[in-house]
Amino acid sequence: MAICLAQDVDADALLDRDPLALLVGMLLDQQFPMERAFAGPALLAQRLGVTELDARELADCDPDALVQIFRGPPAVHRYPGSMAGRVQALATAIVEQYDADVTLIWRDVPDGRELFRRIAALPGFGTQKAQIFTALLGKQRGVTPPGWREAAGGYGEEGVHRSVADVVDAASLVQVRDYKQAKKAAAKEAATKTGG
Repeated sequence: MAICLAQDVDADALLDRDPLALLVGMLLDQQFPMERAFAGPALLAQRLGVTELDARELADCDPDALVQIFRGPPAVHRYPGSMAGRVQALATAIVEQYDADVTLIWRDVPDGRELFRRIAALPGFGTQKAQIFTALLGKQRGVTPPGWREAAGGYGEEGVHRSVADVVDAASLVQVRDYKQAKKAAAKEAATKTGG
């Protein structure tokens, strides 16, 4: 199944062939429209003059130069300074812990719990983001160690439209957006009722 998270042919092609780009896109997917977050790796690769992202190159990049690359225009993220730092920290962790090979995070992983643990240990990945990326790997990349659905929590369930893990075309993107908006509205209503 081809990735279509950026909803742009070239950006999605990079996510499809480059596991580091997919991981970076997931990192960028916060406080920013999903499509733009997942288009970020292609913008980054273009500005670096490469066809795929390289963990060593990102880790070794001058931090100030990387911030300038993130600033654009257009900006890679609405918070270019902090996100450039997070991407560099992620790349550094991949170099130090996985010899710059991002696929070692999930290759030969014994079970879903360990897969989730490894992802959650990465800089910039909290519990929810790690669950969503575990679900994305299982649903769209064929990374299905025993217990991966349970490790992904509700995001691992089949037939739901809760996160990027469930976006496979423009229609499913709309369904995920609708789910998130309904969830936000319910949370806002609950907060109003409790005086929060």
